[in-house]
Amino acid sequence: MKTTQKAQDVLQQLLSAFEQGTVPTALARTCIPPINVPCHQWSFNNQLLVFLSETNDARGIRQWKNTGRWPKKGSKAIYILGPMTIKKTEENDRGEAEEQFIITGFKAIPVFRVEDTTGKDLDYPPIQPSSPPPLVNVAEDWGVNVRYAPSKADYYGYFAPTSKEIVLCTHDEDVFFHELAHAAHERINGKLQSGQQWDQEIVAELSAATLMHLYGRQPQDGRAYQYINAYAQRAGKDTHKACLSVLDQVQQVLNLIIQRQEQAAKAA
Repeated sequence: MKTTQKAQDVLQQLLSAFEQGTVPTALARTCIPPINVPCHQWSFNNQLLVFLSETNDARGIRQWKNTGRWPKKGSKAIYILGPMTIKKTEENDRGEAEEQFIITGFKAIPVFRVEDTTGKDLDYPPIQPSSPPPLVNVAEDWGVNVRYAPSKADYYGYFAPTSKEIVLCTHDEDVFFHELAHAAHERINGKLQSGQQWDQEIVAELSAATLMHLYGRQPQDGRAYQYINAYAQRAGKDTHKACLSVLDQVQQVLNLIIQRQEQAAKAA
């Protein structure tokens, strides 16, 4: 039986389970813990600037020197924003003089990524998995970079079409499959709609659940159903019918991923 046919069989089994309600309880997800570095205490906007610079650790020159590291020759700084304040004395409700600091604007502060420094090794907790997930070569063949980062409160991973990047905050492989499915979906449609659209999310999650079975991973059907059900309800749709409405797109995504993997295996 061809692998693509196996995928269709697994997909139909999942749909039957969703319709009959015979899916297991959703299991908790394991996330990459945050690392204890100064930039994780910065404002959200500054943390975002650091994250978009594709690093998990950025510091000023003095902070790096305190760790025994310093910027490499020729390395370029990235810039965060620091508030400029003035001290003003005002009378409080009790008639007492009280000093307050008022923000008058912001200034650019140069910091350097750890990747652009040299010196003493730092003891970071492991971020990369012990072995890459299956199909990571498919992402690489499509020019999509895959990297891992400490967990954030509001997501487990994402696919960025503009920068061609998959960022993962967990080693759970179903998250990687989900984001890879987004990348495949974009190749089929030309461009995904911005934001978390219910149909795009169901396509990605149903594809990921199928790939978990197909590649011999521990199935997470409960998590997949919970995720799909949430998006279906948000769109005012029955879960099973919502899956059926995007079934053709799911099949295209699966075929594209699997065929690319088979082509790579033949070439090897």
